[in-house]
Amino acid sequence: MYKIGLIPGDGIGPEITREAMKVVGAAAEKTNFQYETVEYDFGGDRYLETGEILPDSALNEFRQMDAIFLGAIGHPDVQPGILEKGILLRTRFELDLYINLRPVKLYPGVWTPIKDKGPEDIDFVIVRENTEGLYVGGGGFLKQGTPDEVAIQELIATRKGTERCIRYAFELARKRDKAKKLTSCDKANVLTYAHDLWRRVFEEVAVEYPDIETEFAFVDATTMWMVKNPEWFDVIVTCNMFGDIITDLGAMIQGGMGVAASGNLHPGSMAMFEPIHGSAPRYTNKNQINPIAAIFAAGMMLEYLGETEAAGLVDGAASDLLGSKKLRDLAAGKMGYTTTQVGDMIADSVST
Repeated sequence: MYKIGLIPGDGIGPEITREAMKVVGAAAEKTNFQYETVEYDFGGDRYLETGEILPDSALNEFRQMDAIFLGAIGHPDVQPGILEKGILLRTRFELDLYINLRPVKLYPGVWTPIKDKGPEDIDFVIVRENTEGLYVGGGGFLKQGTPDEVAIQELIATRKGTERCIRYAFELARKRDKAKKLTSCDKANVLTYAHDLWRRVFEEVAVEYPDIETEFAFVDATTMWMVKNPEWFDVIVTCNMFGDIITDLGAMIQGGMGVAASGNLHPGSMAMFEPIHGSAPRYTNKNQINPIAAIFAAGMMLEYLGETEAAGLVDGAASDLLGSKKLRDLAAGKMGYTTTQVGDMIADSVST
């Protein structure tokens, strides 16, 4: 019996969460596992009504979950950053979800802006360090609001945080058993302290994985090669800031936000899964949004929980629908089907 926390969130979040869990339900029935869900109303509406973002009591409850599924965060009446930092980033940091996992996979039938590349060329994973770097909020202001104002933002890197992220990436490259290649993406030629540490740790850990081919690439070069030769990559491991940037590039080359899913993991403990797109408030309750990224995120959650067969059914059903070209477009309102109908088709495919 798995215990899954649901944070549908804002905008189209509740709609895509509903469809994702519909597919999880079909997979559970097909492969005979049980789960229960606990739903939380954290998001913009609750914040506007009560002023509360994410209470400590909820974080304590999250620690008892096997996984959390997050729909979308972002409300048009709430200043940007308040909900994202207060819910998403706080959960990542407080629960020490130190790995952000982003598959970059082009599915059959999905358009990519990269000419002459197909599904056989775009199939890699980005491992992003998720709890350190520039995102810890270190720094401050001096003489704020004056012509002499100084803003300081500190990059925090620890050996422990660096090593556990890099080690996870090596293990993933071995587990994928594809090219068995790990690319370290950094900027060691400029960030000569933090990324000198990164490279030294990478080289030390690499000795323990002689079966994994390794290479270093500066982040600017990585962005070029992701576009020109995505087939070169198997697993990329990188820091928090660079991971945030290159995963959005990855989403575009795999066909857009409508198919991009992610996981925030503390391996061996708990994890949170989400589609990477926003809350799209103008489509709220219109039953027009594409739920496939959320469904892929649910598949990642099942894989993490150890339900490999169920995860394969979810991934296969969503992939088959994309490959069938029944969907005219992946954009909201252009699919030719409603959000509910897309969820139904994938759930029915899982069940048969």
